[in-house]
Amino acid sequence: MSAKEKQQETWQDADPLELPDNAFRELGPHENYRPIMHPAREYPEVTPYSVSMGLILAVIFSAAAAYLGLKVGQVFEAAIPIAIIAVGFSKWRRKENPLGQNVMIQSIGACSGVIVAGAIFTLPALYILQAKYPEISVNFFQIFLSSLLGGILGILFFIPFRKYFVKDMHGKYPFPEATATTQVLASGINKEGADDGQAKTLVVASLIGGIYDYIVETFGWWAGTLNTLATGWGQTLAEKTRLAMSCNTGAAVLGLGYIIGLRYAFIIFAGSLFVWWVLIPLLGTYGAPEIQALAPNEIFSDYARMIGIGGIAMAGIIGIVKSWGIIRDAVGLAGRELKGNADSVKTVRWQTDISMKHIVFFTALALLAVLIFFWVGVINTFWQALVAWLVVTVIAFLFTTVAANAIAIVGSNPVSGMTLMTLIVASAIFVAIGLSGTSGIVASMVIGGVVCTALSMAGGFVTDLKVGYWLGSTPRKQQQWKFLGTLVSAATVGGVILLLNKVYGFTGENALVAPQANAMAKVIEPLMMGGDTPWILYMTGAVLALLLNWLGVPALAFCLGMFIPLSLNTPLLVGGAISWFVSTRSSDKAINAARMDRGTLISSGLIAGGALFGVFAALTRFLGFEYNSGMSVIANQWAGLAVYALLIVYLIWDSMKARKA
Repeated sequence: MSAKEKQQETWQDADPLELPDNAFRELGPHENYRPIMHPAREYPEVTPYSVSMGLILAVIFSAAAAYLGLKVGQVFEAAIPIAIIAVGFSKWRRKENPLGQNVMIQSIGACSGVIVAGAIFTLPALYILQAKYPEISVNFFQIFLSSLLGGILGILFFIPFRKYFVKDMHGKYPFPEATATTQVLASGINKEGADDGQAKTLVVASLIGGIYDYIVETFGWWAGTLNTLATGWGQTLAEKTRLAMSCNTGAAVLGLGYIIGLRYAFIIFAGSLFVWWVLIPLLGTYGAPEIQALAPNEIFSDYARMIGIGGIAMAGIIGIVKSWGIIRDAVGLAGRELKGNADSVKTVRWQTDISMKHIVFFTALALLAVLIFFWVGVINTFWQALVAWLVVTVIAFLFTTVAANAIAIVGSNPVSGMTLMTLIVASAIFVAIGLSGTSGIVASMVIGGVVCTALSMAGGFVTDLKVGYWLGSTPRKQQQWKFLGTLVSAATVGGVILLLNKVYGFTGENALVAPQANAMAKVIEPLMMGGDTPWILYMTGAVLALLLNWLGVPALAFCLGMFIPLSLNTPLLVGGAISWFVSTRSSDKAINAARMDRGTLISSGLIAGGALFGVFAALTRFLGFEYNSGMSVIANQWAGLAVYALLIVYLIWDSMKARKA
């Protein structure tokens, strides 16, 4: 019996009602993975219903992703809440065989999060600097085209790596976001005899997480961030030692930490502690007088965070070196197909990609469009535009694997750190060729937007394709219709940024904090307008990343923790600790696994509800609603601690209710 016949023998005729037990673990030597949808059969995937629903949700969640990203500095993938909505609509309409269509809705709709991330991490920096340099301007078409072209490049650059990340590395990466999305979609299988328990668990958790986050964002009945600086003893401690501790109490971040797991959550948190409990106290005690006069948050944003940027850049370079064999194989496959030497054996539907010949052709067209955009719409000098084009092409392609690897491991794409490195390199080159001042700022930020969106798309697309792999979708169809979702999301994002700037703003009191865009502005201003660039801090981070890699510590996760504020990394550790706790209490491995899976469902609901209700909170503020709870700062902090403890107890208690099948 041939290997193919043996594989077909393992694919049972009847579609299972749930994911196989080997979905999230490594396969044995002669074991094959069989998705829910039969690999060789055809299913309804691309339909008027799935495409229209995907596009509508892409528009809606552009606003949600922009709000969350500009507020907390981290864009949660829209895939999970979109998957929940897709499942709910399919059940409401009682659609037959909805799984393939729901995957397509999720894949198209999820363009919103990744496209918005590429734009909001870079382009708001122009509004931030505009307050200081009024001659800086940015228009809708620059935002639209940088987002569209970056998204297209991200799709085209990642497709050759799909098989490696999605199939070859099965069970080796945790894929936290993809795991949650897959669980949501699998719970919506419309079969007689199917258990609706998973769907109910998701709905309840989503409501709890959504209402919880909506109340704290809209009414402020308890603290959204627990902070030692809010207390008298904490302020005294910070003044004497520069030590501070903070923890975001949001349901969505807690759920994300659970899915990431204790190991990587601890590494990310360790990076934060290194910054906040080692670097900041050192700089605040023994640094220059102007540094000693700063508060811990200011030392972090102006100095310590720059070390994290250098670390992320070097971790990315290390990742490229380690992935060089994968990059070489992908380029080699393209070359063999162009020469007509590719494997001619017909691939089953489940593993069919867009033809590599088409990928090469459309990549060439996209790169030509990028060059024309830089020349006509941004820089206006051909040879300077050509230099910018070369920088974008090389960095976007090489860092594609780094972005995908980060999403596969920790569910967080360090795209902003990699974009900062791009800005540093590009700005140094631009100044050398005579492009500086405010025109250089605009050129660098728009070009940075293209790179940022490309890397964001590459990282987000690996989630979509992994979801499709687990469930049995056709990757070629996901890839083809991803372009339409990118177009609609890019058209939406320009208006979204303009609207949020008008409603909230990015500077001044009560403005959206836009941490990544502020970091971009701080980096680009001295490079383009003349001033001191913290090269020593960048190099310190680079050396640290090399040492971490030598010691066997995942440098990317550690340096990501150095870059993201402590308040957002602490709940990741809390969530990771909960996942470890609920999965180790029993001597029966099957019970531990069942509890872990139930916790994953609940955490997925917390993430989905938090993200979805964040849109409602933004809409509430947009309509002019303001509320003052009248609570003192201390009372607000104690209330936040109490309610957050209840949320933790709920997650543990409900997870522990699971029983083995």
